[in-house]
Amino acid sequence: MVDLSQYLPILIFLGIALLLSGTFVFLPMLVSRLTGTNKPTPEKLTEYECGFPAFEDSRSQFDVRFYLVAILFIVFDLEAAFLYPWAVSVFTLGWTAWISMMIFVAELALGLIYAWKKGALEWE
Repeated sequence: MVDLSQYLPILIFLGIALLLSGTFVFLPMLVSRLTGTNKPTPEKLTEYECGFPAFEDSRSQFDVRFYLVAILFIVFDLEAAFLYPWAVSVFTLGWTAWISMMIFVAELALGLIYAWKKGALEWE
């Protein structure tokens, strides 16, 4: 038989976390609603972008190349985040760490070559 009483501290912790997070989210909204003035006007409800009204509909689609460049940026940013700690401790980790990092860098290089050949980095 499984003793479920061991999970009681976890459930208490989860309940307290949910209560506190809900309090931190909804209490400021409630206090601002009760203490502040709520007079929405059409000017207050309009979109605000860089100090001037939007040029076109906010639901317009972005070019897919924008997302490809953004994904490539994130991938290579993460590569830098992995390379710095590895470079600091490479001499204490041994050959296994060096070989695994070279495989990781080779996979990223292949991905970059593939994206380059497909034209993901070209902008018109």
